[in-house]
Amino acid sequence: RKEYVDLYVDYVFNKSIRKPFEDFMKGFLRGCPTGKWKMFLPVELQIVLEGHTKFDWHLLEKNVKYTCYKKSDQTIRNFWAVFHTLPEEKKRMFLAFLTGSDRISGYGQEKFKFIIAYSEEENPDEACLSANTCSHILFLPR
Repeated sequence: RKEYVDLYVDYVFNKSIRKPFEDFMKGFLRGCPTGKWKMFLPVELQIVLEGHTKFDWHLLEKNVKYTCYKKSDQTIRNFWAVFHTLPEEKKRMFLAFLTGSDRISGYGQEKFKFIIAYSEEENPDEACLSANTCSHILFLPR
C-alpha cells in the first residue's frame, strides 16, 4: 500500500505535470533569467517579484501630490482622517483600487507616489471615487 501511495503521489505531483511545468519554466526563465537572481537574497527576490507587503501609511500620505487641491483643504483632511481609521485590510483594498495591486513595487514605499486630483462632478454628493490605475491618480470629488 505504501509503495502504491508513494507512486500515486509521485505521479500526481511530479510526472503528470512535468511537461506543463517545463513549458512554464521555459517561458518564465525567458522573462526572468536566473543569472540575474543570484545577486538577491531569497527575501530580497521575493520583494522584487511580489512587492512590499508592509506599509507606512503616513509615508504614503506624505508622498501624495495634489492637483487642484491643497493638503490643507477640508476635503483632503477629511479623506486622510477617514483613511487612517480604516483597518489594515481596507487600506490594502484602497491600494488595490488605486494601483491594481495591494502591494507596492520592490522599489520601495519611499519612491511610491500617487496623485489626488479634483473630480469635477455636477453633484459631488452622488459621485463615486474613481481612479486611473496606470497613472496612480485618485479622482476625489469635493
